[in-house]
Amino acid sequence: MISFSFRHVVRVLSARRLYTTASGASSVITPTHSIYLSTSTNPYFNLSFEDWLFRHAPQKEPLLLLYRDAPCVVIGRNQNPWKEVNLRAARAQGIPWVRRRSGGGTVYHDLGNTNFSIHVPRTTFDRGATAQVVLRAVRALGIDADVNERNDICVGAGRAYHHGTMLITTRLETLGDLLRVGKDTMITKGVASVRSPVCNLAQFSEKVSHDAFVNAVVDSFKAEYGVHDEPCIINDTDDLARIGYIQRGMAELPSWDWAFGQTPEFEYTIKKSFVWGDVVSPFLSTAHIHARHGTILSCTLQGLDSELGKALEGKRYGFIADEELGVDVSGREEVVWAWLKEEMSSYE
Repeated sequence: MISFSFRHVVRVLSARRLYTTASGASSVITPTHSIYLSTSTNPYFNLSFEDWLFRHAPQKEPLLLLYRDAPCVVIGRNQNPWKEVNLRAARAQGIPWVRRRSGGGTVYHDLGNTNFSIHVPRTTFDRGATAQVVLRAVRALGIDADVNERNDICVGAGRAYHHGTMLITTRLETLGDLLRVGKDTMITKGVASVRSPVCNLAQFSEKVSHDAFVNAVVDSFKAEYGVHDEPCIINDTDDLARIGYIQRGMAELPSWDWAFGQTPEFEYTIKKSFVWGDVVSPFLSTAHIHARHGTILSCTLQGLDSELGKALEGKRYGFIADEELGVDVSGREEVVWAWLKEEMSSYE
């Protein structure tokens, strides 16, 4: 097994600064390295650090970031968490989900996969070229892989998920549980993930590990972009974590305003049959919910003469307590409200 020694790199870089600070009243802290390896497993730190690199690193220089996260689900900036994440399963397993700053689809992170981020000038950006960097790294590990038209890394009959995340020994059963939602009648204006079968690289070679993959990607990146710098090791206990931009990012990512409030406009139509008392024929209720930025714009209830739908307007989708309704719900309304609350539930 190829081993990557973090301690050796730390010694080499111990006298080098992680960033520079411009002089003057409007000081700007900028990154100074081309390759960063994070030993933190805090997704809020890693995603905030990645965003800081993207916005503050020299725009003309290529940059590579590699990291792992503790178990979590990461959705794209323009995605709908109620559509993408099984929130009940995540809550039951104590696994958080995070909305990242960049776009794209939903991925599952744990210590069994390695996340990579390649930054290049926009004028020279080529998704196929960056995919080749990762492909060469996988092949260097002795695995016969290829890239398809979507720039996914394909291996054998399955494939290792390539959206900035390489599955190595990840818990695929957990991945399936958390990303299996099944809300087909929820129509969102945001980006929907493309569901595909995935597999772990470790299925194809015993030599594959996080450290081996990191080494291979670093070597491939250096060769592709002519970089000679050694990797810079960072952690959430370093001075970097005290940079205001990163601190604000770590505080904002788990907030309702960012996590739910950034949700694009969506509509959700649901139906349920109820039986009232001794009524022989079941009663069919249809609810059509329209929401934007996590707030309900309208809710129409067919088959029920009630002010309940109107009472939901302006409320936070999935976070409505009974006392917030402002109307009395009893009898049939109480039953329908319990159903709606269950359908919209974000966690419980």
